[in-house]
Amino acid sequence: MHLVPSPSSIPDERRRWLTLCVVCLAQLMIVLDTTIVNVALPAIQRELHFTQGNLTWVINAFLITFGSFLLLAGRLGDLLGRRRVFLAGVVVFTAASALCGLATGQGTLIAARFLQGLGAAVQASVILAIIVTEFPEPAARARAMSGYVFVAVAGGSLGLLAGGAITQALSWHWIFFVNLPIGIATILLARTLIPSDSAIGIEHGIDWLGSVLVTVSLMSAIYAIVQASSHGWGSSDVLGFAALAGVLMAAFLALEARIADPIMPLRILRSRGLVGSSIVRGFLVTGMYSTFFLGTLYLEHIRHYGALQTGLAFLPWTITVAALSLGTTARLVNRFGPMRVLVPGMLSVIAGLALLLTTGPQTSFFPTLFGAYFAIGLGIGSAFLPLLSIAMADVPSEDAGLGSGIVNVSQQVAGALGLALLATVATNRTNGLLARHHAVASALVSGYHLAFLAGALSVGTGLVAALAILRRPELVPEPEPGAEPIPKAGGEPTPLPIREPAPEWQRQAA
Repeated sequence: MHLVPSPSSIPDERRRWLTLCVVCLAQLMIVLDTTIVNVALPAIQRELHFTQGNLTWVINAFLITFGSFLLLAGRLGDLLGRRRVFLAGVVVFTAASALCGLATGQGTLIAARFLQGLGAAVQASVILAIIVTEFPEPAARARAMSGYVFVAVAGGSLGLLAGGAITQALSWHWIFFVNLPIGIATILLARTLIPSDSAIGIEHGIDWLGSVLVTVSLMSAIYAIVQASSHGWGSSDVLGFAALAGVLMAAFLALEARIADPIMPLRILRSRGLVGSSIVRGFLVTGMYSTFFLGTLYLEHIRHYGALQTGLAFLPWTITVAALSLGTTARLVNRFGPMRVLVPGMLSVIAGLALLLTTGPQTSFFPTLFGAYFAIGLGIGSAFLPLLSIAMADVPSEDAGLGSGIVNVSQQVAGALGLALLATVATNRTNGLLARHHAVASALVSGYHLAFLAGALSVGTGLVAALAILRRPELVPEPEPGAEPIPKAGGEPTPLPIREPAPEWQRQAA
């Protein structure tokens, strides 16, 4: 007797929206974990007696494995089945969270964080692939992507609130233990709601050499990036690992071009939408991270906000993204097309960063900070969905896991690189002013301002790249019988099965 219904016993329309909730719940665990730990670092340092240098590994251990395994895990989702890979990732992440919470020593916690990053990569790598295969219709896919964008973008500020509240009320151990009931619920619901999907299979074997090359290359690159902030960009460690990453990536691409069954078929790089949107997203994420992390430092060190106050200060961002994710951005994309929504969104982010350049030690929250975070939230909530739509629009279904992995890798590596670069820019400016005997507060603010300016320039560069790359038309196959064309990034149609009337912008483009 089965107490849990099978996926086939649930009406398909209801099931797939519940599936979206499940994968977004898994994504929320990951996003919360990347920020909630930051608030608890002082408590972890006191209890486990970390030095300042070793304490960074509580963050870096997660980042290295998370960013390194996304591409490999995404392709394994195509080969072995995305449901199977997703469940495996949630199981590993949940078990690693328990180990983190139980840790009583530095080595145990860092090792568990490495494992937690691996689990996060495995589950995150196929989330987008599950969404695009469950929602082939453009309008429904846009609504589903809106929910994903809200969780992926706004979850960080929720992590600040949750981290401060949990650490203050209980202890730092509970920031990891809270993942246990969520993870167990996600596993049970995923087994119920996500149907077994057809996979390419591994009859011809897995490209193990390519898998090792790309994973170690990404691991070396991310290690170099996270070490740069403490060792300097010109240090032998950073330059050595960056060079190793470049050599291994070149060897990987050469191998993939020669073998019959590569882990990453190079045909996917011919997708201008996927590659171009990944480039644009990288520049946009750099600007976003300058606001989120350096903005947090500004609030804590200059305005002397506590953890809860800092989380509340980001509510204009969070609420705006949430409001847009309820369907506003999806409707705008369906009505006007992704580019006409993306461009104003990126301009809004630039405007918000420009407003942060006017802040000082005495700046009040309203209207300056409120206006800046509102503008950035408005821009992020408007820009991420079009970029996701462009990225996945022309990725073949058999490569959806790999496409999902590339999207996540571009965001993760860009976020780590952007944060390291902007933190270095801010620190160097502050240290230079302190050496000339400027006041601490004014030196810090000047450093943050330079980083905000660099973030705005990064988003501006992404905007130029979007106009240059994503608007160019591509040649595409003729539509299949019974298929309705939808525009790709450059305005050309890609066939997708009709399940509901095409949005007005598609009919106009046709």
